[in-house]
Amino acid sequence: MAKVSIIGPGEGELIVSGPSTIRILEDGSNTEHRLGMGEITIPPHTPGPPQHRHAQHDEGFYVLSGRVRFTVGQEDYDAGTGTWVMVPPGAPHTFANVSDETAVMLNTFTPDLYVQYFRDLRAMVDSGQPLSHDSIAAVWTKYGTEPSTDYAS
Repeated sequence: MAKVSIIGPGEGELIVSGPSTIRILEDGSNTEHRLGMGEITIPPHTPGPPQHRHAQHDEGFYVLSGRVRFTVGQEDYDAGTGTWVMVPPGAPHTFANVSDETAVMLNTFTPDLYVQYFRDLRAMVDSGQPLSHDSIAAVWTKYGTEPSTDYAS
């Protein structure tokens, strides 16, 4: 019988990257690396990463609570609770919490490449290296991601 993975409330690998946190719900080990999934918690008035593109994976966001502003190229979209955003490879994007309340999103990565990216960010923070646009962009290169330099971030 195939093993079923169950991650309860408060369980899962917790990764802190700056003011936001991500709780890994599926690291790919139960899906033969086809899917990774995390829960991202973003405090009020928290900027997101620089606008970027992925070459090797799709990324999905489901807003569980609060409001998240997605920037895609030059367009802003304010996504409230219950909104699903699917970002295919090559699409420039970023997100931020510009509201007065905490936002929580379910984040999917297919395949699971970005689970290790979040672990790498945690290692940077743990080593005392500051998270800056340049240091984050340097880690991106390991995961087929690049800054979207044709749009202001």
